[in-house]
Amino acid sequence: MQKWSKIHDAMQHVDIVLFDRFSNHCLANFVEPLRAANGFLRRTAYQWRFFTLDGAPVSSSSGLQIEPHDALANAEGTALMLMPSYGIRDLDQDRILGAVRSAARRYAVLGGLDTGSWLLARAGFLDDHRATIHWDMLDAFSEAFPDVETVRQRYVIDADRITCSGAMAAFDLANSLIASAHGPLVAMEVAQLFMSRETVQALPVRASGRMVGRAVALMQDNIEYPIPIPEIARRVGCTQKTLEHRMKTAMAATPATVYRRLRLNAVLRLVQDTDLPVSEIAGRCGYENASAMTRAFRAAFGQSPQAMRQDNP
Repeated sequence: MQKWSKIHDAMQHVDIVLFDRFSNHCLANFVEPLRAANGFLRRTAYQWRFFTLDGAPVSSSSGLQIEPHDALANAEGTALMLMPSYGIRDLDQDRILGAVRSAARRYAVLGGLDTGSWLLARAGFLDDHRATIHWDMLDAFSEAFPDVETVRQRYVIDADRITCSGAMAAFDLANSLIASAHGPLVAMEVAQLFMSRETVQALPVRASGRMVGRAVALMQDNIEYPIPIPEIARRVGCTQKTLEHRMKTAMAATPATVYRRLRLNAVLRLVQDTDLPVSEIAGRCGYENASAMTRAFRAAFGQSPQAMRQDNP
């Protein structure tokens, strides 16, 4: 049985090892959901640092240069994620594997993003574990490492090992970690922020079918003019009681609570990112007047929209 508490504790401080020609798409898809979760939680639940083999800057496959915090030899923490992407066979060297093995002893959780699974496996850290890798390399990975149970999945968490198949899957991995640690509502908010409807719908599919995902999509599409919950249930083909049961199972919240969170997050974005009057924001987010919206906003975020703007000009 997966010990999620160990994963949660370790992933609060993530150290990411970048190699030349890493995928900045993969890096952003993994880190940005964590950054967004911090915003929704209104505290620093996740922190991350970047390391390279020698402490020198590295460039992504598209030329984005990253200045690391330090060299891998000085890295120590709770979760270590390796992120090479292209040219993985060129990195399969004793010098590099030695550096990975040495650093790994100082971490509780090890992970490989994109082709990072190859280095973890070569270093002996995936023996007798389930793991995945970028699907272009899946067959070669399976043949090269017979002691690893290779699976064609977007990401795999097996005990204290995390492997992920590529850039788009990195977003799913990060949001899954957020959901398991902080609840599906926070993960839904993160997915909504990045316009990832597929991810929003995927969260409840595992628990209660596509009905919940379709209901959430209807809510997202009707922020300014909210639809009554009974009408949402009718449109997705069930009774209100059934929808409430399935949404509570999938998201630990009622449909009304989910809808309210979606609308309040829309308010939050408009308060933070625009100069629109509070009265206009209220209308755009389905509130009858600014007073009703302000009361709901203060209850959710601890201050009024006006006070938030003053504190964060």
